[in-house]
Amino acid sequence: MDVEGKKAVVFGGTSGIGLAASKQLAAKGAEVLAVSRDPAKAGDVPAAITLAPCDVLDPDAVAALLADHAPYDILVSAATGGPRTLGPFLDMDMDGYKGSFDKLWGYANVVRYGGHHLSDDGTIVLVSGSPARRCKPGQVSLSSVGAAVEALVRAVAPEIAPRRINVVSPGTIDTPINPVQGPERAELYAKATAENLIPRAGTADEAAAGIIFAIENDFVTGTTIDVDGGWLLS
Repeated sequence: MDVEGKKAVVFGGTSGIGLAASKQLAAKGAEVLAVSRDPAKAGDVPAAITLAPCDVLDPDAVAALLADHAPYDILVSAATGGPRTLGPFLDMDMDGYKGSFDKLWGYANVVRYGGHHLSDDGTIVLVSGSPARRCKPGQVSLSSVGAAVEALVRAVAPEIAPRRINVVSPGTIDTPINPVQGPERAELYAKATAENLIPRAGTADEAAAGIIFAIENDFVTGTTIDVDGGWLLS
């Protein structure tokens, strides 16, 4: 797909990986609608990016927004859905574990109500995470949700063909979702990635480049694209 002149809708598009993807699409000539609960987080954006508020957990709001901006060629969701619970599963707060699946329900809403308005050669990209296939202690919720997202993509791909759907699986990425600042932030990322083949945190731009690849490559569907610094092999 040549994204120049195409229309893209990016949920979670005002921060982190989603914002990086929005900017990369805009730089390639796409018209981008970047959506989140708090669009002001995006700050100054290129003229090709329009900001819009929407909560991915509100199916009526998602359906209305997508219908209002239809048709489009590219549909991306990097929205987290909300906080996620970490820690040993046998000690886990089960309401928190259930809440971690808000990411999946948000993606389900985007695909369910957005797929109807996708162009015949359009494409969808979601974001999972490396714990989906290599879970470290304390990451059961991340692994469960990520695996469910990847299974959703594989299941939906045959149903929507020739339109495409893929998922990008990032490793440890330095984004604003991590509230830790200063030296502690650098120490946290250094510890988290010490055993990776590439022992550093990735950038939002590097993860977003995986999204762009999934969009532009017309021979890729129903698959998971890893951008993880060697997480799966470490």
